[in-house]
Amino acid sequence: MEKNKMAEWLSEGSVAIPKLLMNHYAELGLNEQEFMMILHIHVAIEGGNDFLTPEEMSKKMSISAAKCMEVLRKLLKEGFIGIEQKQDPSSMIAEFYTLQPLWYKLVSLLFDENKKHKQIEQEEEEANLYTMFEKEFGRPLSPFECETLAMWQDQDYHDSVIIKAALREAVMSGKLNFRYIDRILFEWKKNGVKTIEQARNHGQRFRQHQQTKKQAVSQPQRSNAIPFFNWLEQ
Repeated sequence: MEKNKMAEWLSEGSVAIPKLLMNHYAELGLNEQEFMMILHIHVAIEGGNDFLTPEEMSKKMSISAAKCMEVLRKLLKEGFIGIEQKQDPSSMIAEFYTLQPLWYKLVSLLFDENKKHKQIEQEEEEANLYTMFEKEFGRPLSPFECETLAMWQDQDYHDSVIIKAALREAVMSGKLNFRYIDRILFEWKKNGVKTIEQARNHGQRFRQHQQTKKQAVSQPQRSNAIPFFNWLEQ
């Protein structure tokens, strides 16, 4: 008899509680009492009872039916749960609870947090970018230089890592000025350079090309020879 009862208890199964809800219910503005009521509604819906009465909830919780009604009203008012209608087989209109508003709030919270996190990362990246330029130039940037740096990001849509790569390229070339860096960025964009690896390979090919030209120029040239121009200095 005891074994049969145990088997009956186990056959009731279990209900999965979304981990995201467990971790973020306080951020949504839910207290423990409200959260527990939502869990009971969730369990009831999973079990086929989609409209628990306050009296039924009271039997599952340590609060009165009147308090359950108060909490339910608050959850409805603040948009955590909803009540919808459906037609049963006998053509009667029945009401049922839905947690769809709760899931929408949870997803919105996670999207907002992700957006805020990305914004913080972007602000930190921009601050690091300015710091890197000032370190390489050995001085604070002028208002015009700050405006140019912002324009590269906001108008030309150059990624911060690409701007840093262009700065390093200018340092390696011994031509540390904004005009030279701007020309590098222009050429990279024209040639479809979008990653650090592409920028590195492009810069390496350019420097090899420059070295070859220098060696050719160092040899005796005819008086009518056409001089070579650095495309970054045009």
